Amino acid sequence: MPKPVLLIVDDSAANLRQLNDLLRHDYAIHTAKSGEDALNFLHGGAKKPDLVLLDIMMEPMSGHEVCRRLKSDEATRDIPVIFVTVMDEEYDEEQGLNLGAVDYITKPIRPALVKARVRNHLELKHHRDNLCDTVQARTDELESMRTVIVEALADLTESRDLETGWHIRRTQNYVRLLAEHLSLKDPANWRFSPTEIDLLYSAASLHDIGKVKIEDRILFKPGKLDQEEFAAMKKHVEYGFDLLNKIGRRLQGNTFLRKAAEIAHTHHAKWDGSGYPSGFKGTDIPHSGRIMAVADVYDALVSKRKYKAPRMHSEAVQEISKGRGTHFDPEVADAFLLLQEEFRTIALEYADDEEQRQALLS
Repeated sequence: MPKPVLLIVDDSAANLRQLNDLLRHDYAIHTAKSGEDALNFLHGGAKKPDLVLLDIMMEPMSGHEVCRRLKSDEATRDIPVIFVTVMDEEYDEEQGLNLGAVDYITKPIRPALVKARVRNHLELKHHRDNLCDTVQARTDELESMRTVIVEALADLTESRDLETGWHIRRTQNYVRLLAEHLSLKDPANWRFSPTEIDLLYSAASLHDIGKVKIEDRILFKPGKLDQEEFAAMKKHVEYGFDLLNKIGRRLQGNTFLRKAAEIAHTHHAKWDGSGYPSGFKGTDIPHSGRIMAVADVYDALVSKRKYKAPRMHSEAVQEISKGRGTHFDPEVADAFLLLQEEFRTIALEYADDEEQRQALLS
């Protein structure tokens, strides 16, 4: 097993020699005679040290400044730093620890104390690194499980609504496009981190999952639905919400499933309150539902259905514009109007057939 690597930084050759002689039997030692030399070593491509022993009183760059730079750099911020110095006043110790150092050893050094401190902090680092690896492995496992759940449920949705074709993939990309734009344009109102946008993208694929409970005679009817049939079809938002919530409870409130349930429940809500289910209006509609509404309607307009041909892109744009402030959140509708050509590009990339492609180009 390779020895842990230490970097000793001191502008005194005698001090470097003393610490090197003390520790070289147990560790692989690198030395630096100045703060600049230490930073050059750390960024020079060599294996990063497992711990740094750092003098404070150096010129022209103090140990405090070296530590500050180490902790401000993502590549080196996790390396433990122990200050070794003749300074022993409480203020100096506090300043060093506030900069991110893990310990403080005063000169003249006591060999047994130095060995114990170095050994203890290396063991702590080892346990911390192992914990990070375990957490990352568990995170990867959960991400894989989420992907499997999404793909299985999305496949189930498509198996019950064969005419949608690439509808799921298109609407996912519309949602991502809108979320990214809104989070940049108005971050105070649309606070989406990159992780949250990825979550929205995945969750959008399940917006119609509730259709699995709709009767075949309604779901596959080769024409427009009558009033009674449409009332039954509208229940898919409740079915989807209940199904995803049920799975989410079994997975202890999984964040992804909560977001998917939210989208499934509210993507047919309208800004003026006339959509379904009842009870959602204006800002009561979650951000995800408002975004999904525009994505879903645009794609429905430009897609072929049993009862209609695909509409031209320009006609779909007019419909979204007409629904601004009634069907759609005005801010989301405005974002769509700015991004309409990007929407068209996505629709063309995932077009169901040549008929849809020609309509999009009109």
